[in-house]
Amino acid sequence: MAERDYEIIIVGAGPAGLTAGLYVSRSKINVVCFERLAPGGEILNTEHVEDYPGFELIGGPELAQKFTDHAVKFGLKIEMEDVSEVRKDGEDFIVKTDMGEHRCGAVIYTPGGYPRKLEIPGEEEYAGKGVSYCALCDGAFFQDEVITVVGGGNSAVEEAQFLTKFGSKVYLVHRRQGFRAHQVAVDKLADNEKAEFILDHVAEEVIGDGKEMKALRIRNVKTNETREVEANGLFVFVGFIPHTDIIKGDMEKDEAGFFVTDQNMETRIPGLFVAGDCRSQLIRQITNASGDATTAAVAAEKYLEAQADAKKESAPSAS
Repeated sequence: MAERDYEIIIVGAGPAGLTAGLYVSRSKINVVCFERLAPGGEILNTEHVEDYPGFELIGGPELAQKFTDHAVKFGLKIEMEDVSEVRKDGEDFIVKTDMGEHRCGAVIYTPGGYPRKLEIPGEEEYAGKGVSYCALCDGAFFQDEVITVVGGGNSAVEEAQFLTKFGSKVYLVHRRQGFRAHQVAVDKLADNEKAEFILDHVAEEVIGDGKEMKALRIRNVKTNETREVEANGLFVFVGFIPHTDIIKGDMEKDEAGFFVTDQNMETRIPGLFVAGDCRSQLIRQITNASGDATTAAVAAEKYLEAQADAKKESAPSAS
């Protein structure tokens, strides 16, 4: 069998990948973390973070740098390589990147995913300046302000309900009359005096003054008439796309396409562990990404130890 380049390869350097890298590196295991862009993941796109323990308020890029520095301090090597494939090869794994193929004994897969965007004018310009994709992360920044929410699934309806704790008014904009969300959640939001549905409408443009969002232009899909809703915030919940297509093999996924793992973060492919936003779970926050990655790191180490022990037992004894 070919010699391994690394014992463990981590795919993705977001909070989950960096946490896994910190724990694995502290155990003096030969490990590398591959990242195609910059270490930090989605928090690099978050202006402020106020729900990570120990930091009442910290900039997303600053927190990402702290994660990175901490992992590197303990010896984690981060390589800027774009992973295109992960596959099992006997007892090993082959991780293919734009720089070549790497062999390892276990993989901790943490590339996360990304929220589906509306792709309308102003959305990118005002991201972090009124436009958000996480109510739990950013809702408190919109105290007593007018908020718009776009979407018709459970996430949109439930997050709109959550946002009524902060906003003076929450408009839920949906392209149809019917919802994909559970009816009980829709009914609960309808009974909330702070909430109002704007149905048969789609978002057309985020309008601002160059510094922050001021309004959302919407269009009636039946009449094509447009109007502006004065609002300070736009929360987009039209889907989340996990990076799952890289893994080759028999992987179990939930109905939304996220990887299913056991309590040790291990998939049905032995030696392949998943943590972070591409894993099936209730919420996707920095805290649980880091916690799950800690479990994955320890479990991967124990997996390699069990492999080594099995090889020793099966090796012929010297006569």
